[in-house]
Amino acid sequence: MSPIVKNVAVVLVIPITMFGLYIILHGHLTPGGGFPGGAIMASLVVLFFVAFGKEWAKKINKGILFFGESFGLALFGLLAFLGLGTSFFHNFLANSDSLFGMSIPFGANSGFLWSGGIIPLMNIAVGLEVFAALSIIAVVMFLENGKVMFSEKENNVGGKK
Repeated sequence: MSPIVKNVAVVLVIPITMFGLYIILHGHLTPGGGFPGGAIMASLVVLFFVAFGKEWAKKINKGILFFGESFGLALFGLLAFLGLGTSFFHNFLANSDSLFGMSIPFGANSGFLWSGGIIPLMNIAVGLEVFAALSIIAVVMFLENGKVMFSEKENNVGGKK
């Protein structure tokens, strides 16, 4: 790809990352949340595939992406089960006057970021999971040209050699 596209891709790293994090962290106050924020951040990976090609794509550690996806999913499930004493997905941090549980006064809410209880934490978990999952999909589509990433022959599934 041309040097202009490569330079623009490098320049857009910080704005795209910051916008994706903004959408994730403000999902309980404004339209957005973990899924659209994670998709925005995964678009950066696709942009780098287009700009830098296979030589950059081969440098991606797929293990970190698999770990990020698993960690996001596990964190989401853990947050869902922590409130199980009352109900599944109980917002146990709301109005607890702790981090993410700030009490807000009656009346118009001017957008207190720390007032959502476990909802911002769940948005972070979903954002991480969606970013990693969409990045894995992009890696598979870009590098493997539609082939399955792990074949039976590589993993010796079923005991065959």
